[in-house]
Amino acid sequence: MGKLLVLGSLRFKMVNIKEKIIKKFKIKDIEVCDTFWKRLRGMMFSRARNLVIVLDGESRLNSMIHMFFVFYPIDVYWLDKDFNVVDKRINLKPFRMAIPKEKAKYVVELKR
Repeated sequence: MGKLLVLGSLRFKMVNIKEKIIKKFKIKDIEVCDTFWKRLRGMMFSRARNLVIVLDGESRLNSMIHMFFVFYPIDVYWLDKDFNVVDKRINLKPFRMAIPKEKAKYVVELKR
């Protein structure tokens, strides 16, 4: 019973994050990357879509992104734990790297 409650609260948390991002950026849908493998893959070798990468804590280094094997430009927004934008890169080109100016908890990658 205790495990079910924990899983249920995690699911609610991910839905809540998804709803907040959709509302903030006025988009139709977004995929939540909340596991190591989902964060690792990101947008590599895939078609353009919207992603939010959920980090374990706020960090500049851990929220750094690369565009290796992403063959299209995207817009990237870094958000703190309160969903405030702390940095952004518009039209980030393929095969580039970007690190935010401040610590971030969420990385939102939007297709152009």
